[in-house]
Amino acid sequence: MPIYTRTGDTGDTSLYEGVRVDKDDATVEVCGNIDELSASLGVVRAQGVPEPCEMILLRTQQELIHFCTDIVFGTAMISQEHVQQMESEIDLIDSELPTLKQFVIAGKNRSSAMLHLSRTICRRAERSLTTLCRSKETSPHLLAYLNRLSDLLFTLARKAAAE
Repeated sequence: MPIYTRTGDTGDTSLYEGVRVDKDDATVEVCGNIDELSASLGVVRAQGVPEPCEMILLRTQQELIHFCTDIVFGTAMISQEHVQQMESEIDLIDSELPTLKQFVIAGKNRSSAMLHLSRTICRRAERSLTTLCRSKETSPHLLAYLNRLSDLLFTLARKAAAE
């Protein structure tokens, strides 16, 4: 069976149960940004990162699949517990870093730069989700999740720069 279906050749796509939407629909935009974010985290993992970071990034990629499921199907797989787990990780990692006294410029090393790029993709996903939330009811945990994830990626980038 081929990977191509030709059903999207006119600018629309199927979300679920045959529901067709334009490819620039707000739901598709959010899921596309989340897909790009997950791929960028895969690039970070592929270049080699320390074990705690590897586990956090892999878990996050798995959660991002659930995130899109929540967006498309209206489920609630992403919860406040996911947000709290990230807060705990941020606090732990941040406690090992010097106090931040100036703006951070990305590029100290490859891992740090890639984590900053992932953070900016996460922020774009957050902005597109904010737009979607104006027209579609979503779980309140999704915006908090992306907001906290960008904080976690910032903290991981600082940690990578320090190593």
